[in-house]
Amino acid sequence: MPASDGASQPWWRNPLWVGIAATVILWAASFGGGAVRSRGGALEALGLSFIAFGHGRNLSMLLFWVGIFALVYAWALAGRHLVAPTLRAQDRQLAEPVVPRVQRLLWCWVIPLLFAGPLASRDVYSYLMQGAMVRDGFNPYEQGAAANPGPYLLEVSHDWRNTTTPYGPLHLWTGDIITSVVGDNVAAGVIAYKVVSVLGFALIAWAVPHIARALGGNPALALWLGVANPVMLIHLIGGMHNESVMVGLVSVGLVLALRKRFLAAIALVAVATALKVTAFFAMPFILWIFIHAFAPRPRDNWLKPIAAILGGGVLIVVESIAVVAAITWASGSSWGWLSEITGNSKVINPLAAPTLATDTLVPIMQVFSPDVTYNGVLGVARTISMALMLLGLVVVWCLSYKDRRAAVLGMAAAYCVAFVFNSVTLPWYYASVISVAGVARPPRWMMKLATAASFFVAVSFSGDGNHQLYNWWWVIAAAIAAWWCAEWIFQDTPRGAALTAAPEPAASAS
Repeated sequence: MPASDGASQPWWRNPLWVGIAATVILWAASFGGGAVRSRGGALEALGLSFIAFGHGRNLSMLLFWVGIFALVYAWALAGRHLVAPTLRAQDRQLAEPVVPRVQRLLWCWVIPLLFAGPLASRDVYSYLMQGAMVRDGFNPYEQGAAANPGPYLLEVSHDWRNTTTPYGPLHLWTGDIITSVVGDNVAAGVIAYKVVSVLGFALIAWAVPHIARALGGNPALALWLGVANPVMLIHLIGGMHNESVMVGLVSVGLVLALRKRFLAAIALVAVATALKVTAFFAMPFILWIFIHAFAPRPRDNWLKPIAAILGGGVLIVVESIAVVAAITWASGSSWGWLSEITGNSKVINPLAAPTLATDTLVPIMQVFSPDVTYNGVLGVARTISMALMLLGLVVVWCLSYKDRRAAVLGMAAAYCVAFVFNSVTLPWYYASVISVAGVARPPRWMMKLATAASFFVAVSFSGDGNHQLYNWWWVIAAAIAAWWCAEWIFQDTPRGAALTAAPEPAASAS
């Protein structure tokens, strides 16, 4: 069956129009049901502040849920009518004409969100606050936002007003530049961060199909699953998280690595690391790609892969340190972020394994010992989880040596290990996983798992950033709906549909 974008269907079965309607609803909801301003803003200037509280806020929150479910529905329609037929055909070349259609859907869905207020998180206000602190001579690695009162502080969540930042010097440099230009104008600062986020998102949208093609994968599947994904749209465009730029730089770095341009690839991932340290998880897997480029047949001569491991490892370490040091020096920042990486421990949600384990064990343990405390168990669980994370990362890397496809799948698995076992996990962290979920000819079970997980995460967080993960009826209903959605999208696709799409092309410098 040929791929169809639903143009001949009624509008409510056409993913283009359903998605546009969804993001227009989300745009409208963002001003009253999103991460709204505490003071000032467009609503106050227009005399419409009533939209952000009382019945107006309740209506806006309802609109957000209508919009997010409509967006997930549009995404599912696109998967079933555009992407799934290319998987059934088991021919990657048939996927190429579908890529422009998915791109059109993607950017038409993005346009309304360009004009929306912050959605599903208040982090953009913290970004502005941290930039203003650098601008005003404070050190965000040693002092919390409360040290620099002003318009930005009023918008920062109370939980983070006395917390130092774990982000790298590029993050602070970006915030410093933006706040130096816009002054204390919060609205202008939010717009500036929206532009930055969209630029990062555009890098992801460009790179993901190129990665898929380099690995002999399905570029339409990669774009649909990895970029048009509701989690990516809501949290990178709507939430303006710095994962947008970080993942964009890493994605372009992967494209360059697959083309044997390793100096440029390492430099880009190092720049991303200067923004957020989790970008560095990609480096060991770029090392595998490096080894397969320069020592592709280890059975012939074991000295070559050993030399490639040593040479590539030294190159990665030296170039990464040089790039990050240059950014640190140019930004006037310090290396204080290295000591703050694990400082974020306030967030409690069961997306992180130690929190889920604690939520499960504490009620049982308190039956036998009422003196057991939640925080005490959580501290032990986080320590154990950190050890499991380190072990898991090493195991995943060792199992990812086979070829370039295995290296990219291994990178996605490493990010999953890191986020599942981390002390704190938030939905936008998974942008690093989602972006490459469909690029490397994944088996059907993996596509279903990524689709269902994306559905579940997308509908579990409200417009103001609160979550439904302790609402068990919601969790059960969302899990069932997510499973059914994945089954419906990939119905009748062969188990190895993406695997048999095409053989992996040989690495080239083109």
